[in-house]
Amino acid sequence: MLFDLRGRGRRRLVQGIYLALAILMGGGLVLFGIGGNTAGGLLDAVKGNGSGGGTNNTFEKRVAQLQKRVQVSPRDAAAWVALARARYQETSTGDNYDQTTSSFTPKGKQKLRGVETAWDHYLALNPPKPNPDVANLMVQAFGPSGLNHPDKAVAAMEIVVDSRPPSYALYAQLSQLAYLASQTRKGDLSAKKAVALAPKDQRAQLKQQLDQIKTQAAAQGVQGAAGATPQVSTTG
Repeated sequence: MLFDLRGRGRRRLVQGIYLALAILMGGGLVLFGIGGNTAGGLLDAVKGNGSGGGTNNTFEKRVAQLQKRVQVSPRDAAAWVALARARYQETSTGDNYDQTTSSFTPKGKQKLRGVETAWDHYLALNPPKPNPDVANLMVQAFGPSGLNHPDKAVAAMEIVVDSRPPSYALYAQLSQLAYLASQTRKGDLSAKKAVALAPKDQRAQLKQQLDQIKTQAAAQGVQGAAGATPQVSTTG
């Protein structure tokens, strides 16, 4: 698996890729949602809206209310997406999220499965315009610091991109996620779009950075595939 961080050196490589894009965007564009018309940036999405006990208790009550609502009305798309948001907010507080490592704790990852379930139910109802703000949270829930479902992270990011005015920062992020999910063609198309939208004096640097991310992701994929071989042979 591309995002399997257990192998030696893999965690550092993936973190390096994310850091490269963060630096590329000047810190603000991707991490804080500046210029992308997003409802909060990546750091806000990961860290949630606070870590105090009172805040966490508020989210727990909200989750309980919404759980009852979807039980009564299982085809209520608005209730399911609200539940996905509330569960994510609850999961990103307290001891569910490690601020030091910028990742969800084992307990938090278990709770993220409830987030995933609510989001999957919501999408299964085929909403005409999936909620981009909650999709932005799902990018983090499905990322390497969360449930590690790269394909779902890409799908959530596409919802965000499709709902916003064209932004090179958003397309660059989509390109990065696609490369990390081994969706090379989608990554290439998104990278091309990002470069076209970028200011002229930044295009060369942006292309170079995205090319580097593509190369690193491809190398990581090869390393992961090679590392899986001896694991399979030892079980025989």
